[in-house]
Amino acid sequence: MSQTAKTRVLTGITTTGTPHLGNYVGAIKPAIEASQDPNVQSFYFLADYHALIKCQDPARVQASRLEIAATWLALGLDTDNAIFYRQSDLMEVQELSWMLSCVCAKGLMNRAHAYKAAVAENEEAGDQDADKGITMGLFGYPVLMAADILMFNAKKVPVGRDQIQHIEMARDMAGRFNHLYKGQYFTLPEAVVSETGEVLKGLDGRKMSKSYNNTIPLFSPEKKLQKLVRKIKTNSLEPGEPKDPDTCTLFQIYAAFANESETSALREQYAAGIGWGDAKNQVFEYLNTHLSEPRERYNALMDDPAHIEAVLQKGAQRAREEAALTMDKLRSAVGLGRFI
Repeated sequence: MSQTAKTRVLTGITTTGTPHLGNYVGAIKPAIEASQDPNVQSFYFLADYHALIKCQDPARVQASRLEIAATWLALGLDTDNAIFYRQSDLMEVQELSWMLSCVCAKGLMNRAHAYKAAVAENEEAGDQDADKGITMGLFGYPVLMAADILMFNAKKVPVGRDQIQHIEMARDMAGRFNHLYKGQYFTLPEAVVSETGEVLKGLDGRKMSKSYNNTIPLFSPEKKLQKLVRKIKTNSLEPGEPKDPDTCTLFQIYAAFANESETSALREQYAAGIGWGDAKNQVFEYLNTHLSEPRERYNALMDDPAHIEAVLQKGAQRAREEAALTMDKLRSAVGLGRFI
């Protein structure tokens, strides 16, 4: 199958934190499986320009970029098939972002969920200025996200439900550009939302999220992992009393990693009244065994940043080759082409 016939899928990973179990189950695992599909041309990028919108801690952004790259490589991302790169290595994305901002209505950005939420927060706090503390990065980041997607004419973009609006905005900008400059320069992207996508709960029973500080880092050292699993919130039912696995965070985390027969076996133990201490020990042992090999690869990669850099540079070169051709066409389309 030729490169042009492959379905193009693009995924960005914001570099502001350490990957956790919820990231793995909800996004990383299905994406890595897709990276190994010869019928799919996958683009995976570290969204490090996006990270600057909400994080002005350079050390954290730098560390997160390395940790996320090491995580994806340790878990088996096929970088021969997929194109894996840093957003900040493609200056063409910034150029395209400006072009799109010149066709994007301000009213469209006014309706962006993140901007509206920030304004509402200011209004609730009684601030005279509804835009207090809101940067142009926050206001305009749907344009940058559109540039990420449209640069490679990605057809499918896996996102959470809260990001569907941004894909619709990218479609709007693409359609507007095509109309103004009288050509089919951009494919209209489609949001792909998994109906069965697992949203893992964290230590406190809420959605596992960095913002709630309730995560279990994917490659926690063994003792740290054991300590975190023991902190998972459970109810006060005693050993011997039947327990409901379907409302239990501990069981949900186990089921996200275990196969059907293993999950059924633990479900039976819940019905038989397994004690919480025993259940937590089983979940820890299973996770520790399941993650030990990729954790070793991850630690080795973290100790060899030069290897990660080489992989990302190779990916950036592949991405830039295409991005440069795209921008040549777009510059000509808007009147910025060469004179000869």
